[in-house]
Amino acid sequence: MVLDKHRDSVDRVLLPMARRLINVNPDHLSAIAIMLAALTGLLFYLSGTWYWLLIVSAATLMASSLMDALDGKVAKITGKASLRGDFLDHVLDRYADIFLVLGIMVSGYCHWLIGFLGLTGVLMTSYLGTQAQAVGVERDYSGILGRADRLVLMILAPLVLWGMLFFWETSTVFTLPYIDLALTPFDILMAWFAIAGHFTALQRGFRVWRVLTLRLKK
Repeated sequence: MVLDKHRDSVDRVLLPMARRLINVNPDHLSAIAIMLAALTGLLFYLSGTWYWLLIVSAATLMASSLMDALDGKVAKITGKASLRGDFLDHVLDRYADIFLVLGIMVSGYCHWLIGFLGLTGVLMTSYLGTQAQAVGVERDYSGILGRADRLVLMILAPLVLWGMLFFWETSTVFTLPYIDLALTPFDILMAWFAIAGHFTALQRGFRVWRVLTLRLKK
């Protein structure tokens, strides 16, 4: 996870914000985060008709990501962290991922097959991370594409696409030869999620397998 290296720096920003929200139920922050993620997915879809909504979608996704980051911090500060809350957070995160990627898939700026492959990469990356914890290995955040990386890229991609549509009136970055497929920033984003996502899933899978194998030999 590229952004995991900067976790301490991010915490220094989030902790003061979390302390101001100690009277807020962390579950409420999680609820706000998932609603904003669903709204972002809808905005991605509608941006195919009104492309200026791409800017709004980037803003709502930033807000959703912030709420998602703060709910755990608030829970820890207030002593409300629990397995139930952790379980709820993971479930809502997966639904958020689905809402966001599906919104991109049906936006008209992404080929459905590339979007589908991107979705599989996203889900498998997250699954291998939590499955590691389920089999008794610590939660795995390793690999080249973590959730924080995905969210940052999903904030940047609509802004790049909006800029292309506004300044150059085109959504095409380049066209693949032979198959004549025009690729947009969303296509490239989903292709990266597919490639880097499955590679990350394999990285995590092999790591867990090695740990479990070593335990059997002891």
